[in-house]
Amino acid sequence: MTRIAAVHGVLAPHRHAQREITDMVARTCLPAGADRRALDRLHRGARVDTRHMALPLADYAALDGFGAVNDVFIAEAVSLGIEAVGAALATAGLSPRDVDLLMVTSVTGIAAPSVDARLVGRLGLRPDVKRLPVFGLGCVAGASGIARLHDYLLGHPDEVAVLLCVELCTLTFQRDDASTANLVATALFGDGAAAVVACGARRTVAAGAAVPGPTVIATRSRLYPDTEHVMGWDISASGFRVVLDAAVPDVVRKNLAHDVDGFLADHGLRRSDISAWVCHPGGPKVLEAVAESLDLPGGALDVTWRSLAEVGNLSSASVLHVLRDTLAERRPPAGTPGVLLAMGPGFCAELVLLRW
Repeated sequence: MTRIAAVHGVLAPHRHAQREITDMVARTCLPAGADRRALDRLHRGARVDTRHMALPLADYAALDGFGAVNDVFIAEAVSLGIEAVGAALATAGLSPRDVDLLMVTSVTGIAAPSVDARLVGRLGLRPDVKRLPVFGLGCVAGASGIARLHDYLLGHPDEVAVLLCVELCTLTFQRDDASTANLVATALFGDGAAAVVACGARRTVAAGAAVPGPTVIATRSRLYPDTEHVMGWDISASGFRVVLDAAVPDVVRKNLAHDVDGFLADHGLRRSDISAWVCHPGGPKVLEAVAESLDLPGGALDVTWRSLAEVGNLSSASVLHVLRDTLAERRPPAGTPGVLLAMGPGFCAELVLLRW
């Protein structure tokens, strides 16, 4: 089994109320003199109160072209990555030289050398550390990243693996784009990162470290046929243009319960046995679809709803923030099972069975 030794989340430096962001979007995305009632309605309905952003609000209108935006992404991703990974290792009682694998996921910018390569020297990781940059998984990558760390550590039980999810979603907002998809994205997404330190079964957690997180028991991936169109990016001269179909909640309702029930049954469990659901905050309609399809009891997704309100959707990093908050504030009874889940482009789902 894989032990999650630490989870640490960080947020971009500029915090703004939703109303301030709505006003910025109205200025930069809507035509001059346009009726903004639909924008206001979308932003109010997102159930987001505040978000963190990579840049001050006034700077977004001045960004000129994909290259300039991506330069900001690289600089801020490295800064947030140093903070998140460094703090997670400290919490786990480990040094940077203990790390054997570093996986970095993002879907909001690109870099070559990749972000993980830029972190090695700055963090003091070993020159022989194994690196795995991952692009394209989107919101599912926090759960998928834990799953793939688990796969690796099953074969390397004496080692330490680190996952960093870093997303600067606000850099992808498209100026002069009043499409519903872009306006929904501007209502939901924020900027942040999170790091997970995981140890193989034979790796001892350092004495004096914080109380470790759960163990990973099993994982399951699901890719739904003929759903490529519901979520992702169209790559244009101006950067990443969001693809976000209204059918996403319907895909969740159609598939999630069957997949969760089958996954749990393979381990002799039912939904009623699960002590905590660590769910990615995809947005109000998606969360409602998750709760409805799984027939979850009231309050089961409270940590997720609160994360959505306080910081918005951080793409891949969000489910790790929810995991951190669950451990800190609503830690389930020791030995009980939990499920961590997220969904993303593909369209796909990743399920992780935990034991607290």
